[in-house]
Amino acid sequence: MRRRLFLVSSCVLAALALADGALAQTYPNRPIRIVVPFPAGGGVDTMARIVGNKLSERIGQPVLIEHRPGAGGTLGADAVAKAAPDGYTVLLTVNGLAISAALYRTLPFDPLKAFDPIVQVAANPFVLVGSQKMQAATIQDVIAVAKAKPGTLNYGSSGLGAPLHLLAEMFKYGAGGLDIAHIPYRGDAPMLTALLSGDVHIGFMPAGTGVRQVQSGQVRGLAVTGEKRSPALPEVPTLLEAGVKGLEADSWYGLFAPAGTPRDIVLRLQRETAEVLKLPDVVERLRASGNEPVGGTPEQLDALYRADVARFAKVIADAKIPKLE
Repeated sequence: MRRRLFLVSSCVLAALALADGALAQTYPNRPIRIVVPFPAGGGVDTMARIVGNKLSERIGQPVLIEHRPGAGGTLGADAVAKAAPDGYTVLLTVNGLAISAALYRTLPFDPLKAFDPIVQVAANPFVLVGSQKMQAATIQDVIAVAKAKPGTLNYGSSGLGAPLHLLAEMFKYGAGGLDIAHIPYRGDAPMLTALLSGDVHIGFMPAGTGVRQVQSGQVRGLAVTGEKRSPALPEVPTLLEAGVKGLEADSWYGLFAPAGTPRDIVLRLQRETAEVLKLPDVVERLRASGNEPVGGTPEQLDALYRADVARFAKVIADAKIPKLE
């Protein structure tokens, strides 16, 4: 009886392995969806279009961009977590996914179990920008005003629990506990509109959109995250230079599949995306917007993601940021 059970189990496992292998050999045979969990026009959307267009050329199938904004990126992430693990629905997001694990009291998915990491697409700083209609022209001015007149300044974000929200809270905490009001928007694009009109005084932006707006003079570049200045904005100091600690790590863009996606398909997507990130025109476009193409293995993205989950959990606890529902 034991021998029969062993033989049956072996046959089932072999059949599953053959099925996965056959699926990978024919993959892809229809369009792939990249879910962007933020509105169109933002940094993640731009990255998805740059990578998606080139990926489509390599695999011979359309790569469609689908926007699922809301709840700091968790609505789009949830849609991918619940999608069929067949490689035809993937998530392109930022390290806000790691933030969500620590910031939300409950989530409709398990942040550490719901996804199979594929590849890190890029690394980049965030840019703290200020409205041109605000009198404070430097990061030192902003900190001075916030300390002298608590509650008179505000900051915008791309939504409650989104990376731009948490970054601003980390900035307030790292600068000595500043009293600056929060105005959430549904994405960094509408937040930019508020900055241009003067409805919002300051706000963090991804390098992909923030660099362009600073270079064009539409907003002021106040500071960047990371340990060193951005080559795209060499005149803008780091927050560390301004005496604000806790924001030395770069942000990242990562590609994730639903958990259980066949390993061969994950590796196919990883290889093709990594090759896209080596193309000279892609490298040029990414670096022009302050992003550095990365690539790497699924294991490297997994390690980076898990390290950020732990890092942001500590930041949220230390800063006593209340958990969101």
